[in-house]
Amino acid sequence: MDFQHIETKRLLLRPVTTADVHDFFELDSNPKVHVFLEKKPVKSIEESAQMVADILQQYKTNGLGRLAIINKKTNEFIGWAGLKYEKILRKEFNYYDLGYRLKEQFWGKGYATEAAIASLDYGFKDLKLKEIGAAADVDHLASNAILKKIGMPVSGTFTYKNELCNWYNLKNPYL
Repeated sequence: MDFQHIETKRLLLRPVTTADVHDFFELDSNPKVHVFLEKKPVKSIEESAQMVADILQQYKTNGLGRLAIINKKTNEFIGWAGLKYEKILRKEFNYYDLGYRLKEQFWGKGYATEAAIASLDYGFKDLKLKEIGAAADVDHLASNAILKKIGMPVSGTFTYKNELCNWYNLKNPYL
């Protein structure tokens, strides 16, 4: 699948490749990154390789998936962001999910917000999606703040694996 790159002032969002496996491992082996993700950081490079393979399969199956976030100035891998077709998180329905995950050293710099805004714009303007959802553990203050900041309203809560999550849903304002 040939995806367009998404550019912001500071970031390039591009398709994930197998060359990103080591960066995925650095990201997801950090226990702090997984505090609100079941507290299960990856333990092996093979787990990260499987995550990358899953994203590449999403590209083929659904025509979209998470994108690598690259700092345009330094060419560093910051993390990932973007949309995916989500079939597991909400038992009641499938939806297009906005998500992001950054290496710890890049937290608090506005990168997740910048990537999330660009992802919403891409989903609504280019893909013409009718609506985009997002979820965040109710205790994950930073993620909830980002979703509210980018204009996604909280529309309820749900429980996933015994954790209470806020549910965000935004309809396409361009349709």
